[in-house]
Amino acid sequence: MLEKIPEREEMIALVGASLFEIWEKLCALIDEQYDMDCLWDKGGKVWTYEYKYRRGGKTLCALYARENCVGFMIIFGKDERLKFEKDRENYSQEAQRIYDESRTYHDGKWMMFEPMDTSLFEDFLRLLRIKRRPNRK
Repeated sequence: MLEKIPEREEMIALVGASLFEIWEKLCALIDEQYDMDCLWDKGGKVWTYEYKYRRGGKTLCALYARENCVGFMIIFGKDERLKFEKDRENYSQEAQRIYDESRTYHDGKWMMFEPMDTSLFEDFLRLLRIKRRPNRK
């Protein structure tokens, strides 16, 4: 667990102003659809920070930050993978590529996106809906 949550200025210095704007827009998009507990943590070996969306002990997704880079991770279990595969042609080429290239572990397929703009946000929302129905509206 983190001793202190990073300040806005610290995040901008870390990822850069344009990527921080993407980070904020993505958080706003998720917050608009989902009422979740949001937890900051260290980002492990590869990332500086992790910002996880959880509810009832289950993780919806996580955002990651490191120098000049933000990440969006969603993990699909077996049933979720089947749902995606049934509907995959309705996702962007990029989302399909990330899905295909993601490693599958015992606990699911770990898909990490590194958005540079908002172009994948529709895909992200659809992936999140596979994981959990929105609980805000």
